[in-house]
Amino acid sequence: MKNCLIIAGEKSGEEHALSFIRSLKETSPNCNFWGVGGDELQNEGMELIYHLKDFSSWGVSEVIGKIPFYFKALKRVEELVEERDCKVAILIDFQDFNLRLAKKLKSRGVKVLYYVAPQAWAWKAYRAEVLERTVHSLFTIIPFEKKWFEDRGVTRVKSVSHPLWLNYRDELQNLEAPRSYDEISKEVNILLLPGSRSFEVKSLLPDFVETIKEIKKNREVRVGLVTSGNINKDFFTPYESDIDIVWENEQLSSALAWADCSLAASGTVTLATALFNVPTVVAYKGSLLNEFIFRTFLSYDGYISLANIVHEQEVFPELLQESVSSYNLKSELLQIIENKELYDEKIKILSSTAKIISGGEFDAGAYMGEVIEEAYNE
Repeated sequence: MKNCLIIAGEKSGEEHALSFIRSLKETSPNCNFWGVGGDELQNEGMELIYHLKDFSSWGVSEVIGKIPFYFKALKRVEELVEERDCKVAILIDFQDFNLRLAKKLKSRGVKVLYYVAPQAWAWKAYRAEVLERTVHSLFTIIPFEKKWFEDRGVTRVKSVSHPLWLNYRDELQNLEAPRSYDEISKEVNILLLPGSRSFEVKSLLPDFVETIKEIKKNREVRVGLVTSGNINKDFFTPYESDIDIVWENEQLSSALAWADCSLAASGTVTLATALFNVPTVVAYKGSLLNEFIFRTFLSYDGYISLANIVHEQEVFPELLQESVSSYNLKSELLQIIENKELYDEKIKILSSTAKIISGGEFDAGAYMGEVIEEAYNE
């Protein structure tokens, strides 16, 4: 029986997979898909050997604590690849684990499709050489990445539409124009997006809520919150009285269509806010160990939020580590919502996001299905 390994080790990886899984199944209908994913991939018929809730980690300190687990998982995946005579693997982001796995799979003759190129342009540029040696095809989702990797010797690079655009294009086609500045000056809808990981919510949500309380002293505000199924509901309970509307992560597009502006954890969601024309203040807090390693060993000094990376300019203010405070969050947010010229300028820039990341008509799922069919017909 034909089978294909998929590794989506965190929630964003699962969201990427959802952008191509149905097309992939149509192209290769008699293939069994198995590996690491979440509830939504399981609902699409994928067999989970690990759930992403148990698999994902964030930051150097958390990864270090899970190293024994990851080595055990690598061994188990290898054993199952051999046992099932698996000929194709789709590895989605999750760089450190997936690149190590890619090397092992290549040595076994497995064709590796690497979806969402590692951000080697930010750090570890040598990974371009590793990808050329180990990967059948590399898929890039940020416009400038294809040329960057090709210039460094990667020969099989496929530029694809960003999965977020694919996931939301129907909603975006029917998206109403942003509310006018005059409307939000009377009452503003502020959306809180504290992240999909426990440490993010624990570190950011208190500052987000305190920021809203301060803003409410002088303005009419409605507050929305998007929660994640990966997070214990007890994290949100202390703030229930401060929130007017709550959405689940699966309802993100509805929340973004409602919002006039947002406070968001750094991550894929910042690109979603850009797609839905929601001016955002981005925040990130990590452990002291993570900060030490980042500042000491990495030379990257560019933007951290996807919206800014894609637009190649600071569309969203970024507050990092000790800069994250209710005072700074309030200052940055008020600069946007109390300045008509700046607000209108940001909306104009954000309105071009979809065009930038929509890519061409290349169907990644159909291509992957063809690779599976070819692998089992060789």
